[in-house]
Amino acid sequence: MASGAIGTVTRGTTNTNRLRRVDRWIATLPVLRRTADPLVVDLGYGASGVTALELHQRLAKARQDVEVLGLEIEPGRVATARAQLAAVRAGGTGFAADARIGFALGGFEVPLPGGRLAAVIRASNVLRQYDEAEVVPAWRRLVTRLQPGGVLIDGTCDEIGRISAWVDVTADGPQHLSISLRLAELDAPSIVAERLPKILIHRNVPGEPVHRLMLDLDRLWRIHSPLAAYGPTQRWIAVAQGMRDAGWPVRGGRTRWRLGELTVDWAAVEPRGFSW
Repeated sequence: MASGAIGTVTRGTTNTNRLRRVDRWIATLPVLRRTADPLVVDLGYGASGVTALELHQRLAKARQDVEVLGLEIEPGRVATARAQLAAVRAGGTGFAADARIGFALGGFEVPLPGGRLAAVIRASNVLRQYDEAEVVPAWRRLVTRLQPGGVLIDGTCDEIGRISAWVDVTADGPQHLSISLRLAELDAPSIVAERLPKILIHRNVPGEPVHRLMLDLDRLWRIHSPLAAYGPTQRWIAVAQGMRDAGWPVRGGRTRWRLGELTVDWAAVEPRGFSW
């Protein structure tokens, strides 16, 4: 572990293309367009640096001068990622040899040189391995490392990235819950319940708002089953519109929904007793 690093070494599971769903959502964030310093931190990238390299590759399409810094508190993982980066610099890997990306030791303190602050911090499949009581203190610490208007993403996904969920957090607290699902062969949207961020995963029980969210998603998925004849995308769009019509504060529109996404305001799913 890095001297002074805050956090615990987690399992470090990673796979190529695993975080594509959250990455394409991050690429739409206004802060990436507006900031004068497009620095994005990939916190706790795991046993391989590939997801940080993919993050840079995806965000560079939206902001060519984006810079990504991967942080890990386990020195061996940093050494592995730096070796991968050396291969990238040598060319022939599929990633840009001159990509603005680096890897360093660090944890929740998010050490950045020269007093820099991050536009975005992505912490995927990190806090899932902590206790629920540790989540809000970690969020509070991490948002102090953000630029004005910056965003922290606390997300979780399955091993191959077909089921994803994340909360975006700013200095004002959590803002939204987003889910993103591979719609082909989807049995029920509530499959995402097992991949909810730590702050919500144990709250999928009667009486909690997120439990009602799961029930309503499944109910509308069943109601709109006849639309499956036109493909799962049309069925999901109908579900998203149905959620909005039912009073859920659904953000975005068809452009995002056709990707299997759904974003709702945090206030609609905030756990009972939650305090920022």
